[in-house]
Amino acid sequence: MEMTISNADQFVVSLEEAHVRLDKLLSLHFPQHSRTYFQMLIEKGCVLVSGKPMKKREKPEAGDEIEICFLLTPEISLEAQDIPLDILHEDEHLLIINKPVGMVVHPAPGHPNGTFVNALLHHCKWNVPENDLRPGIVHRLDKDTSGILIAAKTAETHQKLVTLFCERKIQKYYYALTLGNPGDGEINAPIGRHPVRRKEMAIVDTGKEAITRCKVIATKENISLLELELITGRTHQIRVHLKHKGTPILGDPVYGSPSANQKYGVSVQQLHAHRVCFTHPMTGKTLVVSAPIPYEMRRFLE
Repeated sequence: MEMTISNADQFVVSLEEAHVRLDKLLSLHFPQHSRTYFQMLIEKGCVLVSGKPMKKREKPEAGDEIEICFLLTPEISLEAQDIPLDILHEDEHLLIINKPVGMVVHPAPGHPNGTFVNALLHHCKWNVPENDLRPGIVHRLDKDTSGILIAAKTAETHQKLVTLFCERKIQKYYYALTLGNPGDGEINAPIGRHPVRRKEMAIVDTGKEAITRCKVIATKENISLLELELITGRTHQIRVHLKHKGTPILGDPVYGSPSANQKYGVSVQQLHAHRVCFTHPMTGKTLVVSAPIPYEMRRFLE
């Protein structure tokens, strides 16, 4: 089967990432793809280092800009699927759903179908796009984070929603159950790729600005319910910030406490995107949408 273009990305090699062979560096930077996949991209000329091709064994220098043109592999064939959606708001321009725990936002290796995008294609009765694995997607939630997910139904709405996110004009609020009490206030700590565990994020001096505002709603027996406002939108931001405060999210398998997760019998991170507030990009009206708290989090609150 002929491969088609999925999307492109780029990044600048940091000091920590320098002198790592190219194929390994790419697999560490984009852990959702295998090293073999990146070797294929390099061989096809889909990876440029400071504008020039480089062999898989060669090692980029700090400051080099790497450009990657991702290709769809034959096993990923985007199709519309009749998957139920919990719709919170819908109009001719956009759709807002309450994403359940376990739903992946868009297809990727390891999750070729059964995603929100597959459901969106069926719901909107769109033709299957040839070169886009993320039609309508303007932001993401982790697989095990539940709650509000916004999608665009037209190209114009998509562009305007992306601009609103970039300009931080969409207010995003989350609920989280944590071990311990981090206190009220702003967490301002830069986030970047973990220097050793490359599939994880961490607080690093060379990371990108990351700001989370925290409000403690209630605390009982070392468990706190927080409302968190996401000012920036870095990968795993809330999870990393709360670990940094010494109050990890209950049930988080990566940044949490394995012993506490076992003690409370929780295997899924207790993080829920519960409310958004923004000016509708097409109508100009203020839109406030809330998503009900999922059952497992609710049982702790009760």
